[in-house]
Amino acid sequence: MTDSAAAPAPASTSARASLLSRYGEQLALPFAWLLIIIFFSVKSPDLFPTSRNLGSLLGTQTALFIVALAALLPAMAGDLDLSLGWAGALSAMVMAVLNAQHDWNIVQAAVLAILIGAACGCLNGIVVVKLKTEPFIMTLGTGAVFQGFVLWVSDSNTVTGVAKGLSTWTLQTKVWVIPVQFFYALAIMLAIWWVAEHTPLGVRWLFVGKSRDVARLSGINSDRVRIGAFVAAGALAAFAAVVFVGNSGSMSPVSFSPFLLPAYAAVFLGATTIRPGRFNPVGTMIAVLFLATGVQGLRILGADDYTQFLFYGITLVVAVAGSRYLRAR
Repeated sequence: MTDSAAAPAPASTSARASLLSRYGEQLALPFAWLLIIIFFSVKSPDLFPTSRNLGSLLGTQTALFIVALAALLPAMAGDLDLSLGWAGALSAMVMAVLNAQHDWNIVQAAVLAILIGAACGCLNGIVVVKLKTEPFIMTLGTGAVFQGFVLWVSDSNTVTGVAKGLSTWTLQTKVWVIPVQFFYALAIMLAIWWVAEHTPLGVRWLFVGKSRDVARLSGINSDRVRIGAFVAAGALAAFAAVVFVGNSGSMSPVSFSPFLLPAYAAVFLGATTIRPGRFNPVGTMIAVLFLATGVQGLRILGADDYTQFLFYGITLVVAVAGSRYLRAR
């Protein structure tokens, strides 16, 4: 009787261990984020844990947040788009030139910029999906083309004098201390989450990202899903660039493309949390905040500029390895 009563204990222990492992994977990144917040707050109590720093952190990282969401869309469908930085730069440069040098209304110029971004995404979708080419190589190529157009449109110069109204809609208008542009990014993230989790498109998206052969056998038009992801990614990259110009009031040919590295670091790092093994928007948001907090904290502590790239690069390496391990399980 005693042996019989004691038998279920190992199963119970195993269940608890499995539950702990599951939630440990899901919450490891948020916990790490909390730890670095505590660390920088202790190291710099007068500067880091302040409302001013919070507003600065969320405001300055909004463009990165949106670029990361743009990169997330093709990733969820099993693709990569390495042209997003230059697609966004081209879109914003056209907007800046038309507004500052040709007296276009800033709203009309911004709408055109987003359409240009969508067109860049459509081009990527066609050359990758319809021509059945490797997205890594092809989007590097289209990115170089977009870069050439950026330099041509701008005459390799920084464009200044963009309408101040754009800054009012992005950086200057605030809710408490947080620039309104952060809430634009938050709304986009929630929209992607809702589509991915609660709509038939989200189911098709998941199937295509997991296995295109299974998706095809299930009657899903994987080409349409993949091209749509590229188009939406291009439009979002352009919107991120519009927000970026609103922050600075100018557009340099090389100022936007560096967002690509931290954006993909956030995408892959986000795949290790919330839904481990799956690219997901909530995880991407947490990863962006983790990266932004780390970089902001290093700056406050007086770290050299190169540490930012070390932080992004190391995070990307660790994130890719971690997400691939979890996706393979």
